[in-house]
Amino acid sequence: MCMEMNLQTLFQDFNPSKFVVHTCLLIFTALLALKLDNAISWSYWAVFTPIWVWKFLVVLGATIGTYVWWQYPHFRLEGEAYIHYKAMLISLAIHLILLMFELLVCDQLTTGRHVWILVFIPLIFISIISIAICIWSVKHDRNYELELFCAVNILQFIFLALKLDDFINWSWEVVFVPLWILMCLSLVGVWVLYSIIFAGILLRTPEVNLQQRRTSFNSALAYTFTVVPILVFQVLLTNKLDDGLALTYTIVVSPLFVSYATLILMSFSSKGGNKWWFGIRKDFCQFLLSVFPLLQEYANIAYNNNDGNRAPPPRVNDPPVNQEPYRDDDTQKRVKETKKSLKNQKKNELLKPVVPIVSIDMPD
Repeated sequence: MCMEMNLQTLFQDFNPSKFVVHTCLLIFTALLALKLDNAISWSYWAVFTPIWVWKFLVVLGATIGTYVWWQYPHFRLEGEAYIHYKAMLISLAIHLILLMFELLVCDQLTTGRHVWILVFIPLIFISIISIAICIWSVKHDRNYELELFCAVNILQFIFLALKLDDFINWSWEVVFVPLWILMCLSLVGVWVLYSIIFAGILLRTPEVNLQQRRTSFNSALAYTFTVVPILVFQVLLTNKLDDGLALTYTIVVSPLFVSYATLILMSFSSKGGNKWWFGIRKDFCQFLLSVFPLLQEYANIAYNNNDGNRAPPPRVNDPPVNQEPYRDDDTQKRVKETKKSLKNQKKNELLKPVVPIVSIDMPD
């Protein structure tokens, strides 16, 4: 068994936005289930604390990013800065409307003075504008997972609002029909089955290297552990609401914990992310190493644990192995230009013609 860990590789593909969102949703789901089971006596405003933390970080990150944008105009010339900044503002607008929906839900659960159709209006509005946002995101190669989720579930949101207000007397199994369709498509056609078949083809293809096989297998495994638990949760929830299944809400939502844990682990290899949140303007790995320079030493160390053939641990007085320290983009560019100029200089010296030495004797 061989296990290798490289801190720089771990954080180089880390997506902090997804990590924060999925962690907050995990905690919120657990608190809400405990509240519905009367295991805790907190108010709904306290139960929604992880959601408030999530939205606070979004507003704070966009505020600092906007301050950096207007305070340092020369930063706007860095690559795709305008696209990143516009994407951040669009995401901020979506989260603010989503925050309005969450405030109405919390107030409705506490006081019951609204109708659910009014509560769901912000969410339905998000679903409508998310269609245009998805088109813009595809055009500019931006991430649009939240917008896509809202866009494809607009009919589900309408059914939920009508059911909660008793305008329709359908069973919950029928109310969840749009979600059943979406989950079946995800399970059969889009995520799980496609990723499993693709991973199987790569495993049987000798031309594909080991890294590509491992990546495809991990992707298929991650999608399976994301979609299947959600489908199990939906079945348990439907039976709980329709037939009064003798299970607590904590047990009903327990499959979601597997999905959340998988999504949190996937955030360490998701890459992407907007570089203008909090005005970072660089990848999270580079920002982390620039803020904490001491981590550069550990980020360049790879730990290899091989049970079959273990190498002895290095001694303190041993000379360091050829290990290049971490450099940012500008430093790497200057190093490459220096190496290129030295290479061209050596090449020019080799191409110079060799002239034999001619000795001319001067007459007496």
